[in-house]
Amino acid sequence: MDYMAQALSLARLALGQVSPNPAVGAVIVKDGEVVGEGYTHPPGLDHAEIAALKQAGERARGGVMYVTLEPCCHHGRTPPCTRAIIGAGIAEVHVATLDVNPQVLGRGKGELEQAGIRVPVGECEAEARQVNEAYAKFVTEGVPFITVKFAMSLDGKIATRSGDSRWISGELARKRVHHLRYIADAVMAGVGTVLADDPRLTARCCGSGGLLKKQPLRVIVDSRGRTPLTARVFSEPGQAVLVLGRAAEPRERDSFTQVGAELLELPAPDGRVDLKNLLVVLGERKVASVLVEGGGTLAGALFDEGLVDKVIAFIAPLIIGGREAKTAVAGRGVDKVQDSLKLEQVTVERFGEDVMVSGYVGGR
Repeated sequence: MDYMAQALSLARLALGQVSPNPAVGAVIVKDGEVVGEGYTHPPGLDHAEIAALKQAGERARGGVMYVTLEPCCHHGRTPPCTRAIIGAGIAEVHVATLDVNPQVLGRGKGELEQAGIRVPVGECEAEARQVNEAYAKFVTEGVPFITVKFAMSLDGKIATRSGDSRWISGELARKRVHHLRYIADAVMAGVGTVLADDPRLTARCCGSGGLLKKQPLRVIVDSRGRTPLTARVFSEPGQAVLVLGRAAEPRERDSFTQVGAELLELPAPDGRVDLKNLLVVLGERKVASVLVEGGGTLAGALFDEGLVDKVIAFIAPLIIGGREAKTAVAGRGVDKVQDSLKLEQVTVERFGEDVMVSGYVGGR
């Protein structure tokens, strides 16, 4: 059995529940039998290693632990996992990847080795890094990991010339989007998308379509304050933030407060929202990951300012056409093809008739 692959499956179960902590999975094996397993619980509760040790009990002594991230060695909301591992008598700890958190990086491994525990590192490292790609950026840079997602036709359109966009992608692709929303700390959209589509930006169950208990923060970028009070993003469960590129008027602030929206004033010199400052503010609020869902103006601005880490594009076998039809990414763009942003670590996956292409910008 591939025990590290099993630990990775467990880690993915924690995504969407434990941010800004990393999503970690752990498996303990004794005499060829899995005696304990676990994954990270919400902040303040058990880490994956502790959950696995509790399940294993005395059977952990002399066993081998497979864990997707280097065990922590510092006091946070919970005690260090390294000490619990040492105390339980674990003989060997296989670590998929070291923790880039400056408080941990290599120290957890070193503490275990000093206690006589063998610590091999690197098994399934690429997969483990991907699980915690948002955590890694947040813990080292203090700002969220930005994923731009869009659904477009084969000729690159996200809507027709009349603005109609339902539905470009099929049902299976839309179900995947709800999972992407669930594992993100925040979902971001521009005012143009709100005015055109009045989206809810909520995470819903794949089968029933009912709302999931955990909802991402909804962030609307609106330079001039054109978002209507009746927008559905303000009436759905969870928190919504309207980000303005100007000062809010007192009456305006009161009105949005009454519908449950928080206002942020983050003007840039050109009168638009200061996107770099917005990411800093979101980082201060412990938002580690943002899924950007539209539209082309917001996506273009994020690309122009070099703020995008990852792209997920759903491509449908449709031809929409039209010079006035909207494209997925606007903004300034580049003058020469050779200056284009190039995606790395590209993957392609089928969702019914649609194709999902994903990759990282600038080697993220």
